[in-house]
Amino acid sequence: MSAILLVVFGLLGLVFGGELLVRGAVSAAKSFGISPMVIGLTLVGFGTSTPELVTSLQAALSGSSGIAVGNVVGSNIGNVLLILGIAAMIAPIAVDAKAFRRDGAVVVIATVLCLGTVLFGEIDRLIGAGFLLALAAYLGFTLWSETRAGGTPAAAVYENEAEAVPGPETSVPVSMLIAVAGLVITIVGARLLVSGAVSIAEAAGLSEAVIGLTIVAIGTSMPELVTSVIAVRKGEGEVALGNVLGSNIFNILGILGVTALVQPMAIPAEIANLDVWVLCATTVVLIAFARTGWTISRREGALFVLAYAVYLGVLLT
Repeated sequence: MSAILLVVFGLLGLVFGGELLVRGAVSAAKSFGISPMVIGLTLVGFGTSTPELVTSLQAALSGSSGIAVGNVVGSNIGNVLLILGIAAMIAPIAVDAKAFRRDGAVVVIATVLCLGTVLFGEIDRLIGAGFLLALAAYLGFTLWSETRAGGTPAAAVYENEAEAVPGPETSVPVSMLIAVAGLVITIVGARLLVSGAVSIAEAAGLSEAVIGLTIVAIGTSMPELVTSVIAVRKGEGEVALGNVLGSNIFNILGILGVTALVQPMAIPAEIANLDVWVLCATTVVLIAFARTGWTISRREGALFVLAYAVYLGVLLT
């Protein structure tokens, strides 16, 4: 019972803390005159992935590499099958072809890099540094190309992501205080979640990787779910898709990269045997659905959610 309470309070801390962190950081950035496109591409992407980052770092430092790696792989699977599936079931999602060709290609590249790392069996500091350099290159190229082109649909998506962050703008000191408070709450939440997840794994006879792929991954993906649902309800389905694509890129290149730099990890064999292949299949199906009429329909969203339910059933049985 105590382990369940730790997980519940940990998840609440991650969701609430992550929300405060994003709100504070975005408000401060707007006060400094940073463009909405830059805010949407960087702060919103980093901010919504903060729960995954802090949780994976905490897990790796605690010696629970199964939770650390499972959190990233499971979050990316859940982002597409669960979050994008739910969003598409609420309203069909229009896909901007030009933006998707670039960001979709980067998602594929990041997924292939993740596959190679998992099959290699470990992620060391050199691989982590390579991931972070790849992320920096992606962000730099995107900012350069969108600034040069000016007023593109892709830039509009990033701007809408920035505008989708709720809450009034405040002064810089107040915004920074909100962001710091959010970060502290997120860190505490991650510690509670990892502690509770390890205890549940031991009590239930499940591996830490399975717990990371399910309870931890779903919990840390809640900010993406909230952002995506709000976006589609406002008729901005492209924001929901951009949020998922950006999160998946950040999760692999940023979170695995930072975590490996701090604490190199061995990859659990069970993730190499099943889950990374599910991630690859999910990415391929996402590309296929998005390119068919450049729309993700309600039916395709329902198929995503059904596939996620089947995947969870396989994991837990």
